Amino acid sequence: MHARQIQGDGAERWILVFDVGDEAVAVLTDFARSHGLSAASFTGIGAFGSVELGYFDWEAKDYLPIRLDEQVEVLALTGDVALADGEPTVHAHVVVGRHDGSAAGGHLLSGQVRPTLELVLVESPAELRKSYDPESGLALIDLDASLAESGSGRGGEVDLPQTPEVSIAGEQARAVVEAEDAPRSSGEEGGAP
Repeated sequence: MHARQIQGDGAERWILVFDVGDEAVAVLTDFARSHGLSAASFTGIGAFGSVELGYFDWEAKDYLPIRLDEQVEVLALTGDVALADGEPTVHAHVVVGRHDGSAAGGHLLSGQVRPTLELVLVESPAELRKSYDPESGLALIDLDASLAESGSGRGGEVDLPQTPEVSIAGEQARAVVEAEDAPRSSGEEGGAP
């Protein structure tokens, strides 16, 4: 896998391009560990030569494997990285397209990349922790533990951008309204062509 960090709006972003034969979950987990990620989200597209999906069986409290030993397109891959027992863990869901146009999806248990998998990973400044949930039998993101660790008092808004409070009154408000009502030239956003 090849990775490149990209600069932007202050968030840590990575472009990850996997190689043929990489096992997606294992390589992504290794990347998260080697970069000390404690909270991140990702999306991706690409293809697998084979994939194992999981369907969570509530009664069994376990994933039932769905194995596809065929070339499939990764139509949508999304997930997160959070800490479980102090280690970064990957939780991913995927929808794959088959040769006949049908789709299959579920929890991504494993996937052999062929020919590529391209992910955009965004690191969060907060730390997310997973805790064991006895009702489901799963390790789930625990916002209370995450907020306590990060020292954030934002009441569950772990990684939401904060909008500064702005007071517009009197002449300022009138100027904003008039600017919005004014006709725009074709070069301005929202202007006539």
